[in-house]
Amino acid sequence: MKSGPERSAKLHRRPSAPPGRRSGVLLAARVVVTGAAGRLGRALLPVLCADPEIGSVVAIDRAAVDFAHPKLEAVQGDIGEPAIGVRLEGAGALVNLAAVLLRGRRSEAAMRATNVGATQALLAEAARRRLPAIVHLSSAAVYGSGENLGEAAPLAPLRGFRYAEHKAEVETWIAHELPRAIVLRPVAILGPNAQPLLRRLFAAPCYLRLPDPQPRFQCVHEDDVAAAVVRALGAAHNGAVGAFNIAAPSSFTLRELATSRRPHAPAVAPGIARAMLAIGWTVARWGGEPGWHRGIEHSLTVDSSRAARVLGWRARYTDWREITGVVRA
Repeated sequence: MKSGPERSAKLHRRPSAPPGRRSGVLLAARVVVTGAAGRLGRALLPVLCADPEIGSVVAIDRAAVDFAHPKLEAVQGDIGEPAIGVRLEGAGALVNLAAVLLRGRRSEAAMRATNVGATQALLAEAARRRLPAIVHLSSAAVYGSGENLGEAAPLAPLRGFRYAEHKAEVETWIAHELPRAIVLRPVAILGPNAQPLLRRLFAAPCYLRLPDPQPRFQCVHEDDVAAAVVRALGAAHNGAVGAFNIAAPSSFTLRELATSRRPHAPAVAPGIARAMLAIGWTVARWGGEPGWHRGIEHSLTVDSSRAARVLGWRARYTDWREITGVVRA
């Protein structure tokens, strides 16, 4: 019999929740997914195609979609292209995952053109075509910092974290222009398809030397985010609207994360870490803009009770140690 942290992690994984009955409006409908070749898309497409209430899935991305299924139609294209709007004709739902997280060598203007301009145009076209369900993937990073935040908390992304700033700008626009849309705000998404930068951060052999109390964070498994999208599609047909936090309930500090893997993990002074990251960004555009990394110096935890109450969603993976790979179930 297993004991210790590994057994604890297994005990903290909830059994799969029954899918429940969703609106028959979704039956045999076509679901359009943009940003489908991205990391969350790789987890979501198999779930959508396996759902008997979904008739077909149109997967759109600039990159080729590395998934095949009889229900799936893969389309290579940019959400900024006018022709993409035609793909929405007759669809029952739009799931927008398209976004630039790390701009690399793109200009700020190019990054914003995708994250804000093209995204708003796509969502507006879906509304114009009267799609019954519009689900937009945002991020808990729109809050900036705070603990146990509910959806009513103000949007205050950390200055210089362009991805978060763009997400907050689009959310403000959605609140005024598309009040019937559903917005999902997941915390850091981990799993087999996780963003490499996040994987490196969560597997770091050291941690920042910060004063106590240490900043606290949450994560969520990609399978649970995919489940939240499916729940949101059904709930949208039943009148659900607005923003929903998506997070596993447990929280951790980066010190706890590092020492759980290496009990004697060293601490690094924030100034040294910032200098190294700044050099990596300046020389090779590695690791993301400096504003991206300021987040690890501030707590960010959210309350997902609204998602449980309205969408019927609860995280299946509840222990951060299992989600981050500290222990294996």
